[in-house]
Amino acid sequence: KTVNYKVPKNSDLGSEANKVQREEQRKIDEAEPLTEEELAEKESLLTQGFISWTKRDFNQFIKVNEKYGRDDMENISREVEGKTPDEVIEYSTVFWERCHELQDIDRIMGQIERGEAKIQRRASIKRALDSKMARYRAPFHQLRIAYGNNKGKNYTEEEDRFLVCMLHKLGFDRENVYEELRVAVRSAPQFRFDWFLKSRNAHALQRRCNTLITLIERENQEIEEKERLEKKKKTGGTGGSTVVGSGAGGTPKSNQKRKADNTVPSNDKNKKKRKS
Repeated sequence: KTVNYKVPKNSDLGSEANKVQREEQRKIDEAEPLTEEELAEKESLLTQGFISWTKRDFNQFIKVNEKYGRDDMENISREVEGKTPDEVIEYSTVFWERCHELQDIDRIMGQIERGEAKIQRRASIKRALDSKMARYRAPFHQLRIAYGNNKGKNYTEEEDRFLVCMLHKLGFDRENVYEELRVAVRSAPQFRFDWFLKSRNAHALQRRCNTLITLIERENQEIEEKERLEKKKKTGGTGGSTVVGSGAGGTPKSNQKRKADNTVPSNDKNKKKRKS
């Protein structure tokens, strides 16, 4: 009331928006001034909060959480300008304990979670590239792309091989990596007469690399699935059981011995007949 605050209309309430706005404004207009005791309590509470943190500091804190993820306090604490790491850590602890009290917490959390999803996606791509490279001793010469039906007509396999290998070498998650990749392409001696590749800008190279990364991830999934099935076959056994102590024909040794015992006397008997 003292600052002449006007309640904004919440369009999400539909037909009730005007009614709710008038009711909230009436509460403010008819509010009684704070007593001396309440004013003293207000001043005491203000000293307990983060009075040195401005709206700009708050927005910057949200952006670095989006950039690094809420758990990366080492980077977050370094990137909030004008605040020491200890101040940022203390602020972060209170923020995550009481963030549900903010009116626009859904928007804020959506912003942070979108950033964290991007971080997870970059980590997944890095693992896919690492796995692909580990299968070759000399990937710049040996690496093969499993194109399937997605070869395309513009880029050659040699160009794609170089893009994938150089992207991995430069570091996929580095800032401005595709601009560095463009410089690497123009400096590569094998492409000194390749005007198509040398004329690609950073955005075009990024689009091509995104396509190649998708192919590599698909190839990795197929390899993992094949290895899983082979491992399952090996651990699954033959499905049948053999008789312990059986001979080559599957007949137990004890039976074979009995047959042998029965055969010997018959031979001796024949010998006796011939002698007589």
